[in-house]
Amino acid sequence: MFDWLQKIGGSSQGLGQIQQQFLEMLQDGRHIFDAAANALLGGTATKVIEKDLYETDLRINETEMAIRKELVVHGTVHGAATFPGLLLLMSVVKDAERIGDYSKNIFEIAQAGVPLGDEATLAGLVQKKDQISKFMVRAYGCFTSKDEADSGTLLKDIDAFQKSCDQEVMQCLRLEGSNEAARVLTLRHFKRVASHVGNIVSSVVQPLHQLDFYPGKPLSEQ
Repeated sequence: MFDWLQKIGGSSQGLGQIQQQFLEMLQDGRHIFDAAANALLGGTATKVIEKDLYETDLRINETEMAIRKELVVHGTVHGAATFPGLLLLMSVVKDAERIGDYSKNIFEIAQAGVPLGDEATLAGLVQKKDQISKFMVRAYGCFTSKDEADSGTLLKDIDAFQKSCDQEVMQCLRLEGSNEAARVLTLRHFKRVASHVGNIVSSVVQPLHQLDFYPGKPLSEQ
């Protein structure tokens, strides 16, 4: 995507800066997610990480605004030919920002201190948390390498992960005599974080009009 913009938009040094800022958003997204999820599942005291968590979210938001401003300038200078790429960038930057928002939602569950389930349930949620963190590392690699094969594999793995979250939510809804609200919310937030990671990766393999839709997946299942 950045290579394409570079070819049609001249040798703007701003594009390199935008790319670096976006990669920093991805790194901050992983940091805030890991912090929030560890507070929820790993016993990290919420008071200990609260300041860092909200500062990271603020940094993500400020970076998003800075990138948007630079994209407007780039489009104004280089014209309509760059607009498809700029729209694509606007979209993936919003996905990166939303990772921070859902991580804050996860942190709020941790602050509430409500039970998530027995030991086996917690172990399953920890496994899902670790999967998402690894998705983010892989997404960073796909975005920097622009490897379509690796991106396609990652999108399939994210799709399978989201389905597993949905299946577990349905199991929770069928349980009687227990409050599974915190577990359901956690699963839903996990799914949304993974979804936004997938949307970012889809920019490597999909044209603008199919952004956020995974290759080979029926639209009815998106």
